[in-house]
Amino acid sequence: MSLLSFDLDQSNMFQILKDFPVQVEEALSIGDKAPVFKNRCESGKFLALGMGGSAIGADLLRSFLSNTSGADHISLQVNRNYHLSQNLGQDTNVIISSYSGGTEETLSGFADGLKKFSNFIAITSGGELSRIAQVENIPVISIPGGLQPRCALGYSFFPLLKLIMKSGIIADEYLGNINNSIAETMQLLKDKSELYTIDSPENPAVLLAHKLWSKIIVVYSSSNILDCVNIRWRGQIQENAKNFAFGNFIPEMNHNEINSWSFPENLKSSMLPLIIRDKDDYAKNKKRFDAITSIFKENGNDPINIESHAESLLARIFDLIYLGDWTSYYLALLNGVDPTPIPLITKLKNYLAG
Repeated sequence: MSLLSFDLDQSNMFQILKDFPVQVEEALSIGDKAPVFKNRCESGKFLALGMGGSAIGADLLRSFLSNTSGADHISLQVNRNYHLSQNLGQDTNVIISSYSGGTEETLSGFADGLKKFSNFIAITSGGELSRIAQVENIPVISIPGGLQPRCALGYSFFPLLKLIMKSGIIADEYLGNINNSIAETMQLLKDKSELYTIDSPENPAVLLAHKLWSKIIVVYSSSNILDCVNIRWRGQIQENAKNFAFGNFIPEMNHNEINSWSFPENLKSSMLPLIIRDKDDYAKNKKRFDAITSIFKENGNDPINIESHAESLLARIFDLIYLGDWTSYYLALLNGVDPTPIPLITKLKNYLAG
């Protein structure tokens, strides 16, 4: 780690990442004490409104629930837009998620939703969303502010998981398994927090960051289990490291994108496939991952395969996310940039406000 300049980290993202297990513990406590929907969630249909770091928590919840016994009957859609395009019935339960409380697309979608639905809950640190929710007599899950939304994933995910667990739509016999998954996840994060902060060249996140350095990163995963982990990796590399990162899903990329790894020839050596795998990937997709690994090697683009060996799906999801967060942090330092500021996003917002 001697090649890394921690002086670049002016906002001390290192400490925020190190304290992520503490954030998760606090988020779980918030979820236990937080309000629930005013009306019973009879339908099991949910719609979450959010953008960026505020939406990824709902994305992860969707992926986790759809692959978890006893919760796979729950339908959760995530809306990232100014208006609601989903053709959903009035029995849909709506979650409005904005860490700052001022995300314009989310507030616009919320205004649209007030005309169509009746059962709402908000999750925010304050701002305009909190004010509107109070006016509309909508319950609010209050979370601490002061972080970049992408650094508040614990707050944006675990209170929502607890919300679903308290909504009476998961049978008691399955809730114990989910609680066991939460306990495994907490212990894993505590262990990995120690591992990823050690001042040693053997730190796995540092090693991986060095492999990704100076590369255009293309992330691949299955489309049903780790799709949100795929999206999280890309977003963290883009925002923290200010580094190109793209991605796609198996099996779809096998039918088109795989054929594009030949041109432009001058970019081939700069492209690096990063393949995120899971033990519960569909058997034929596992075979596809093996096949594209061989094809990439033959093509001169030796891919990196990563996989979590945790027992529960929840622990595997957060194991991979935590590795990705730390890797993007160290990649930022290798790129010579402060991981916290997002100057081009800020510039874009200034244009839109003008």
